[in-house]
Amino acid sequence: MRKNFGAKPWIYPQPVLILAAYDAQGIPNAMNAAWGGISEANEVSVCISEEHKTTANILAQKAFTVSIGTAAQLTACDYVGIASGNDLEDKIKKAGWHTIKSDYVNAPLINELPMALECRLVSYDPDSCRLVGEIVNVSADDAILDDEGGIDPEKLRPIFFDPIRMTYREIGSVAGKAFHEGKSIK
Repeated sequence: MRKNFGAKPWIYPQPVLILAAYDAQGIPNAMNAAWGGISEANEVSVCISEEHKTTANILAQKAFTVSIGTAAQLTACDYVGIASGNDLEDKIKKAGWHTIKSDYVNAPLINELPMALECRLVSYDPDSCRLVGEIVNVSADDAILDDEGGIDPEKLRPIFFDPIRMTYREIGSVAGKAFHEGKSIK
């Protein structure tokens, strides 16, 4: 038996995405956005409303970064989601974060968040709040790489948002091998 909930914005896992962009004075700002994901091979889409300072910064600079929220930075990730850059002068500094400029786009990389998508603005629709970015680079700190040089999820410790319980959760262990397990049925 199933329980019906009606139309809800629920999907698991729902990644915690931290969007960052510079304002006109070059001051970085960031926000927590839980509604987003990969929408094409080199494209990310995120739902963010027009009122956010980060949205205005992205539209002005035509560039942004999308960092993956981590368990180690959970408190700061939550903070940039509940504090408004419209009301604060330097939200990133108050979160305890430090930034460097991306080599690929005019947007900040947050040092404490070890994985980021570096993006050029493709489009923004204020009616649907859909922001689309072209991924021009993915960067990762050496600390989260495995022996082969790939990103190790166990070292990254990404978090996701549980919209039903209003909590953050960590991704768990390996469940199986992709593009392999189904061969037993084939």
